[in-house]
Amino acid sequence: MKFAFLKPLLEIAVVLLVVLGALRWVTSLFSKRTHIYQVTAARQMRLLFWPLLALGAGLSVVPAVAMGGPEASSFEWVLTAAFVLFTLALSGPALLLHVRYWTLNEGTVLVFQPTENRLEVYEAEQRVTFERRDLAKVERVTCRARRTFWVKYDYLRLHLQDGRVVVLTSLLADLEPVAVFLRNLPSHNQQKTWCWV
Repeated sequence: MKFAFLKPLLEIAVVLLVVLGALRWVTSLFSKRTHIYQVTAARQMRLLFWPLLALGAGLSVVPAVAMGGPEASSFEWVLTAAFVLFTLALSGPALLLHVRYWTLNEGTVLVFQPTENRLEVYEAEQRVTFERRDLAKVERVTCRARRTFWVKYDYLRLHLQDGRVVVLTSLLADLEPVAVFLRNLPSHNQQKTWCWV
């Protein structure tokens, strides 16, 4: 059988998924709640899981048709191309947003502790100095396309009185608590189909 090697690979993938999920659950029991947010591999994988799975499903059919050799008909190739394009249309926008958000916030650290009235942003290990009174406007952009892979990608723009703009994306943390913390400031909430910054 041509694809006998796939079964052991799938079994290994399922075992790894279960073990990693169990380890994450156990470590979450013993870890204390953090108030420092930055781009982490765990947060990235949480956002990228479904887009990468869709992309992998789309690309996995190409070798199957290619291994068919000259017996593969043009109809099979058309169906394969259509399936690959469909999965790219599903996952591509989320992957592009992810790369864009990563370039914006890769060196950003957010220190957020609402109980102590503390909100600090560090970019390239340098603190972006501002107080709450320095914020002229808060712009919150969320995704209105509810059944898409890019629905969890949103951002917050903090417009300072001196003209500087600080961008915080969902790659750092869940931005809803930050928006609630800043709710008394002049704000502008928007919903877009695709939250490109």
